[in-house]
Amino acid sequence: MKRGRLYVISAPSGAGKTSLVKTLLASEPRLRLSISHTTRKRRPTEVEGREYHFVTKPQFTELTARGEFLEHARVFDNDYGTSRGFVESQLAQGHDVLLEIDWQGAQQVRRAMPECVSIFVLPPARQALAERLARRATDTAEVIRRRLADAATDMSHYDEFDYVVVNDDFDRAVADLKRIVDGQGGDLKSSRTELRPLLAELLAGA
Repeated sequence: MKRGRLYVISAPSGAGKTSLVKTLLASEPRLRLSISHTTRKRRPTEVEGREYHFVTKPQFTELTARGEFLEHARVFDNDYGTSRGFVESQLAQGHDVLLEIDWQGAQQVRRAMPECVSIFVLPPARQALAERLARRATDTAEVIRRRLADAATDMSHYDEFDYVVVNDDFDRAVADLKRIVDGQGGDLKSSRTELRPLLAELLAGA
């Protein structure tokens, strides 16, 4: 059986990654989403095992010590980790697996599985990112300020990824992700020159 392929998608908070991934998964049944473990408190709209596997900090520490995570990172004072066993079993069964993780986790995955395909999602402008974060009713003003402060750091790692998708038009961004999954995203490489003006604007507040 042909081994599946691992896709890693990262983005700064507020870039629309979660909505893009949800739409992509709905239209690509061959993809399996890896559900991360986290010590973050569950939001009212979230369900255990759907958005995350919610665990305590001691539980997370124990899983880490046992080598259960393919990658793990601390983001905004909370820990996140990807189950090594789940990913390996799905790939072995021939399923393509999608990881929705931050850039720190993506670095670890690339080291562990250099054959993975990595994608970074960018917002169309810094102001758009600020507006998207401000619309999140679940986050406090302090959290929003912190997320904005860290966004430029996140985006500065875009060129570590194989591909970059700009979430300006949602449907086009989904189509771009589909093309990458289908192996037809050659024009979406992170090294393409047309990204430079956008990155200059996005990183100007760093």
